[in-house]
Amino acid sequence: MKKQISINNDNNKGITLIALVVTIIILLILAGIAIRTITGENGLLRKSTKCSRKE
Repeated sequence: MKKQISINNDNNKGITLIALVVTIIILLILAGIAIRTITGENGLLRKSTKCSRKE
C-alpha cells in the first residue's frame, strides 16, 4: 500500500497583512524623521540659509 503525501501550501502565502502594515508604519516614521531633519526648527534648510547670509 502506498501512502499519499499531500503537501499543504496554505501556510506559504507570502507577505502577510501584518508584515505589510508594520513595514508601512516603519517607513512613515523614517519619513517623518527625515522631513523634520530637513525642515525643522534647526533643520538643514535653516542652517544653509544662515550660512549663505553670513557671506
